[in-house]
Amino acid sequence: MVSIVLKPGREKSLLRHHPWVFSGAIERIEGDPRLGETVQIVGSEGDFLCYGAYSPHSQIIVRVWNFEKNEPVDASFFRARMDKAIQSRVRDLPGKESACRLINAESDGLPGLVVDKYSDFLVCQFLSAGSEYWKEEIVHQLQQILSAAGIYERSDVDIRLKEGLEPRSGSLWGESPPDLLPIEEGSCRFLVDIRKGHKTGFYLDQRENRKALTGYAKGRVVLNCFAYTGGFGVWALRGGADHVTNVESSPGAIELAARHVEINGFDSHKVDHLQGDVFQVLREFRNSNRRFDLIVLDPPKFVESRAQLLKGTRGYKDINLLAFKLLRQGGILFTFSCSGLVPPDLFQKIVADAALDAGREAQILRILSQSPDHPTSLTFPEGAYLKGLVCRSS
Repeated sequence: MVSIVLKPGREKSLLRHHPWVFSGAIERIEGDPRLGETVQIVGSEGDFLCYGAYSPHSQIIVRVWNFEKNEPVDASFFRARMDKAIQSRVRDLPGKESACRLINAESDGLPGLVVDKYSDFLVCQFLSAGSEYWKEEIVHQLQQILSAAGIYERSDVDIRLKEGLEPRSGSLWGESPPDLLPIEEGSCRFLVDIRKGHKTGFYLDQRENRKALTGYAKGRVVLNCFAYTGGFGVWALRGGADHVTNVESSPGAIELAARHVEINGFDSHKVDHLQGDVFQVLREFRNSNRRFDLIVLDPPKFVESRAQLLKGTRGYKDINLLAFKLLRQGGILFTFSCSGLVPPDLFQKIVADAALDAGREAQILRILSQSPDHPTSLTFPEGAYLKGLVCRSS
């Protein structure tokens, strides 16, 4: 097996079981590994540290599979890791859910592999050279572990380019999914486009936060920004909201948001669906003195790299400033960032500065994160990417 030897003193993160090895930590490579091939990482004195997948095009040159020397990376390894992750969801996820994340990449010990379940279909993302290398075996094991109607790939993401891989999507096994797949999320129903929808089709990581909205929605006028297919809006109506306004730039998504109101049995007259740029719409509402009792800000990732951090934080500041200006006294703001490069303390500072500039005092009522089927390994804090605050404005 190919050995990758670290520079002296660069093994500390691996001794803490962090799953990434950066290219700057490498002293030399003994052998000629292929893209995604399993290699062993050794310290400068030749001591074994871990097995991992080789990715020469990425700054993360190795993503760790395993820290146990006597546990080879083979079919049995993947079967055990996948079975453990899937069984934990079966055991720990309460309630009536027909969609959830089954495998959450590094935090389940399977770097670069995401598997989501939507009713009878599985949707996979192979985001790293290692997961791509083992794709055939992974798909085979999924067939053995679960009774799925079909397995679909949604690896059509730019991150694969950093791994030397082309974006891909399409059926991997079994039936092709329907254009819209019905799912149940607690007491609400949604239609998911797993072929072309955002991420793998739906924002499963926001499940518990959507449900949490019901505790604040009764009798309120709600503004749901970056609404996508209206998930937060539906749960606001479930919580007894008087009126919901969904704002979303995608015409297809906003049409689906209207269908979700209908299939959940809510009065369509209680909902407005506005297609447009959220920043522009919020400014128009501000200029017309429109006010709301509850605002949800669930924007896309504003920060894709460290070079975008300043621009991204300005974007978060801008939308939160506008939101605070649109809130009535005592109003509630649900505000989120899914940018992993924006740490929680920075996000809280951004929201605090926005409230200050809006001339508002605000309190944090709750701190939110991703749903429990998106767990974060204690040794991989980067896995805690979604952060949210529930604030009350005065």
